This record gives sequence, C-alpha cells and structure tokens, in this order.
Amino acid sequence: MLSVAIDVGPLHGPRTGVGNAVAWSIDELRRLGAAWGDEHEHGDAEAQPFKVQLLPYLTSMRSRVSPPTRRLPLPAAAAHRLWQRADRPHLDRWLGRPDLVHGTNYVVPPTRCPRLVSVYDCWFLEHPGDASPDVARAGEILRRSIGSGAHVVTSSQATADRLREFVPTDRLDVIHLGPPPVDATPSDAAMPSATPPRFGHLDGASFVVSIGTVERRKNVPSLVRAFGRLAAEHAQARLVVAGRPGDDQAEVDRALADLDPATRARVDTFGQISSEEKRWLLAHATALAYPSLDEGFGFPILEAQQAGVPVVASSAGSIPEVAGTGALLSAPLDTEALAANLHWVLTSDHQRQILIDKGTRNLDRFSWTTTARSYFDLYARLSAP
Repeated sequence: MLSVAIDVGPLHGPRTGVGNAVAWSIDELRRLGAAWGDEHEHGDAEAQPFKVQLLPYLTSMRSRVSPPTRRLPLPAAAAHRLWQRADRPHLDRWLGRPDLVHGTNYVVPPTRCPRLVSVYDCWFLEHPGDASPDVARAGEILRRSIGSGAHVVTSSQATADRLREFVPTDRLDVIHLGPPPVDATPSDAAMPSATPPRFGHLDGASFVVSIGTVERRKNVPSLVRAFGRLAAEHAQARLVVAGRPGDDQAEVDRALADLDPATRARVDTFGQISSEEKRWLLAHATALAYPSLDEGFGFPILEAQQAGVPVVASSAGSIPEVAGTGALLSAPLDTEALAANLHWVLTSDHQRQILIDKGTRNLDRFSWTTTARSYFDLYARLSAP
C-alpha cells in the first residue's frame, strides 16, 4: 500500500479557498477509495488502480486533533523558523514513515522521502511587502524546499508559469481543482426559504456582488470606482461587497468616500457572511464581479456559473484559464473597461443569457473525480523507486 502523509492544517480554523481546495480534494480521494489513517477498507478497485493510505498531519499546537491526525512535535512558528534555514529535522517518524509527503499549503516538512508541495498563487512572491511575516516565511521555505528537490503541484497553468519566474523548476505538475460541491453552492433546493434579515432591501433589486476577503489581491477599490462611473446610467442598480475585512479595507473605505453621497448610499458592505447568505446573494445577483489582480484558481467564478450568474472579471492570473468563455474580461487596472462590462451585463438580457449559457458549458471542464485521479497518478509516479 502506498502511504501519503497529507497536511490537513488548512482544514482547521476559518475556512479559506485553500481550505476548501484541500477539503474537497481529500473528500474525493476518500470517495475513490483512499484509506484514511489506519482504515484499510477501499472502494471500487476499478475506480482506483492502486491502493493509497492517507496519513493526515498538521503543524499546530492550538488546533484540536483527534486520530488518525498526527500533530508534528514543533509549534508551527518554531518549525517554520527552523525550515527557513535548513531541511531539518527530518520528521519521517512523526509522519508515520510515509512513501510521500504532501504539503497542501505552500510548506512541506523536511523528510527523507519524496515531497510534494501545493502552490495556489504567487502573489506573496511577487509582492513580498504585502505579505505578513508568517506568509513571507512560508515563501522562503517554499523556495528552499523546491531548491532541495521538492516537487510542486499548482492548481492552474498560469500559476505554474508564474512560479517558474520566481523559482525555476522542472519538477512541476498542474492539476485543476473541481467546482464547489453542489451542496455548497446556490440552488433552488439549497436557497434559504426567507430573505436574510440584513438583505431585505436587496430583495427584488438589481445588484452586482463581490464575494471574498477584502485584500489587495481582490482589487475591490477598482470595482467601487467602476460602479461610481456607471451609477448614473443605472439609477436602481446596487453594489454589494461581502467578505471579511482584510489588508485593503482602508483603500476600499477611501474609494467609497470618493463617491457622491447618492451613489455611496447604493453600495452595501456586509463584512463576513454565512454560507446561507452567500447562497442567497448568488441566487439573486445580476452579476458577480471578480476584478482580482491575481488568482491561482478562482472558486467564486465556478460558484457563480453553477448558480447561473454572469461573471464580469479581470484577465489576471488563472481567471481566463478557469472562466473560459463564460465571463467578460478586462485588464485588472482598467476601471473604464470594467465599468463598460458591468454596464453591458446590467443593460442586456441577451448578453447575460449568453454568459450564463457559456458558464454552464464551462463547468464541464472541471471535475473533482478528475482532480483526485490526477493526484493518485502523481502520488504513484513520485513514489516509484
């Protein structure tokens, strides 16, 4: 049996896009027959061409851990400071002496066996000044790990190409992720039966929604300025910004302050939202705006396409690769072009339907089953003698 130690740290704490990627990948690996920890029962032999045992681990002294998850013997901060300087200490014994170690969140611990590290975007490598000390440290560990032989897997070709500019390597594979599972996305069945109380004024309104942490990479100030440019032509339209505050909140507040009072009154900022509220917003939005400066994959694009919501996005990072023809794209800092694309979607039912239809067809390119099978193949290849 091939054993793979896999980092489940992203499953602990507030769930992020990386956390979802790891959770949904593991769910599908297990569905296709991967054993979990000490379990030895496997699924359909035809569904999985070889046996894999996943050995979950994390580097955290704060998170609550239950078997079969193993806690590495060092606090995360201390471990990362050590791994910045050297590929030691080797942790094979604490990892369960696996055939392969998969670090799912930019960092893979030192071991004597083959190592695989997941990279989702390169924003923190390109903009180190915007990175927190912990994230900057992870970037240094990533460089060291790749330099000492770790194999890389990215979630898009765009990220793979960008990574090679910062850390040249030929030990790299691209494995696309799948769309958010149906029960995690808006649908008539999943939609709340009643409008969430704080969304009452949005019921029946035409609104553009932005969903995600308000961080610099998401480029929300440009969206606010674009809405200011088209607001006069769409006197009833609203803009909804939903996501917990991040490192760009002050710039967003400045962009909002620059709007005239009547337009500012049509912009709603809700902060963090629940999964039920997100379902409601996507089920009722006129369009999803996704003007990011960089993306490693972009789950919200596929969420919107699953919900039948037109997507207006930037052409940065992996967005064209993931959105396919199911989005209107513009350069990430071209506010006028973003405003024009939003105007088109708000004005033309025909254009909205074209984007909805193309978005629905685009979803056929992504599957968690394909993702999991690709991981199985990669695990086997990297572990081969």
